[in-house]
Amino acid sequence: MTRLVALDLAGGPEFVAALQRTWDRGDAAFVVDRRLPESAKRDLLRTVRPHAIVADDGSSSRRSNPIAPSLEPGDALVVATSGSTGSPKLVVHTFAGLEVQARAVHSRLEVAPGRDRWLACLPLSHLGGLGVVIRSLLTGTPVDVIDGFDGDFVDQAPERLGSTLISLVPTALDRVDTSRYRWVVLGGAADPVARASNVVRTYGLTETGGGVVFGGVPLDGVEVAVDADGAIRLRGPMLARGRRLEDGTVEPLTDEDGWLHTGDQGRWDEGRLVVHGRHDDLIVSGGENVWPTPVERALSTHPSVAEAAVVGVADPQWGQRVVAVVVPTDPGSPPTLESLRDHVKASLPAFSAPRELRLLDRLPRTNLGKVQRS
Repeated sequence: MTRLVALDLAGGPEFVAALQRTWDRGDAAFVVDRRLPESAKRDLLRTVRPHAIVADDGSSSRRSNPIAPSLEPGDALVVATSGSTGSPKLVVHTFAGLEVQARAVHSRLEVAPGRDRWLACLPLSHLGGLGVVIRSLLTGTPVDVIDGFDGDFVDQAPERLGSTLISLVPTALDRVDTSRYRWVVLGGAADPVARASNVVRTYGLTETGGGVVFGGVPLDGVEVAVDADGAIRLRGPMLARGRRLEDGTVEPLTDEDGWLHTGDQGRWDEGRLVVHGRHDDLIVSGGENVWPTPVERALSTHPSVAEAAVVGVADPQWGQRVVAVVVPTDPGSPPTLESLRDHVKASLPAFSAPRELRLLDRLPRTNLGKVQRS
């Protein structure tokens, strides 16, 4: 019987040791998001139905639900993902799939024993943070885990710890100096900012075990298809086994040919995958398709714009109008709509230019830095 063990632990050496002990027993792990309020945490655990919970010092387990449905031998990880609906969905990964993904990442980054060391500083309840630990354990690569992002620690880790590899999201990368890292793996959100040569942008999903496209190029063993309508499909041995339902049944995520339909849209550009975003993010204005990311990228280069997001709002004339939501660099002197329209039209078609401007003190974001467009 493969049990599911929930790890309710702070990030650090004890977390790594507890995950390793769980796997050594042949059990699967679920990492609890410790940032949740206690009531939300209890609700999540009622959905997850673990057989046991490891808490506090990581050395003792308390029984949670001994009659919870078991998993299959070879299952290693259950991850909660909110998807597009906001309700948690439980994705089941196997050891085999996680190892394929880990080794493909290390092959692409040319990770070398004795030279490289990971630093994990993102939330461990998401694969952006947990994936660093998983790759380290499955490949024998040294790792240091800290309990939450600390800019000063990240700045000093290359000298203090010998860290050479780190996974970050754009909002974290903007706050630190990563010039001494050999590679910065960047994921979690669309990123319109020009980055240093040691930053590699990734594309992946919870269902793929993390990033499977690095710098627009699929990892070894990953197949990417872009349909005529721009829909992105993925196939490969690192895909999750399926989605765990309330009764413990695990339903497949892929179609009969093994393809995962991501819900994302994109295109190929000289052999590299360009991801436009979720299909639901597409703005159709005056019959023209406007993707938010290119417009956000253009807006971010305006000197009066600190941050920008682009959304579509229902409009009786245009169907949808393009709205720029902007955090100004100087709240006392914000940009005007006309200046932003002119700036966007310098690099994009005129129909992409925003028709409305809304100013905010900050953009609402998820824990991984994704703008909450809704």
